[in-house]
Amino acid sequence: MAVPARAYLSIGEVLSRLRSEFTDITISKIRFLESEGLIEPQRTPSGYRKFTTTDLDRLRFVLLAQRDQYLPLKVIKENLDAMDRGLVPARAVGAVATPRLASVDGTLTADQFVSESDLRLTRAELLSASNLSDEQLTEIESYGLLAIRGRHYDSDALAVAKAVAEISAFGIGARHLRAFKTAADREIGLVEQVTTPLLRQKGSDSKARAEEVERELASLSIRLHASLVRAGLHRAK
Repeated sequence: MAVPARAYLSIGEVLSRLRSEFTDITISKIRFLESEGLIEPQRTPSGYRKFTTTDLDRLRFVLLAQRDQYLPLKVIKENLDAMDRGLVPARAVGAVATPRLASVDGTLTADQFVSESDLRLTRAELLSASNLSDEQLTEIESYGLLAIRGRHYDSDALAVAKAVAEISAFGIGARHLRAFKTAADREIGLVEQVTTPLLRQKGSDSKARAEEVERELASLSIRLHASLVRAGLHRAK
């Protein structure tokens, strides 16, 4: 009977996998990088480190940045934090990191260890990525068009901010966009009327079924809204 492979590596196995590429790597250096917060392997109940393939990729990224780019650990840590939040690291010290979806050339090393968690942007990063001014962002926040969640803005906030920035180029201010928010809230209410009973049903697949219905209705709602606007504009000609 075949023995299933372990889902983690020991520190000795990590060292063995990296030694051919980084001849100066040692267990002491791996422990040092962990103490500096660049990698965070889990521990067994007895205290031994458990490295996942994600930890290994992250460690390889750190070592490459040190060897090939001569970056200090502080900058490498900032780059890792940016990638953990779904950003492309800043290309120069003091520059603002940008969302991966807003990058031009699409280059991003170590993308394989970035988690699938949602985008998380600071206020400065959101302004830079959307081309909104600070005053515009404050205004659309006051009208409820977007909001910060905890300490960061998410991908939905970025999508709204970019749309508002592009619309503002036509002289349409944030106060004129409140009608969009009102219409969206009404559509959300209609979708929830359908999905709430599904969520109350018993069964392990009730949540997945409700989410699928929610996605389908949201898509249909967007199509209907676009069709109505298009039809109205055609009648006006």
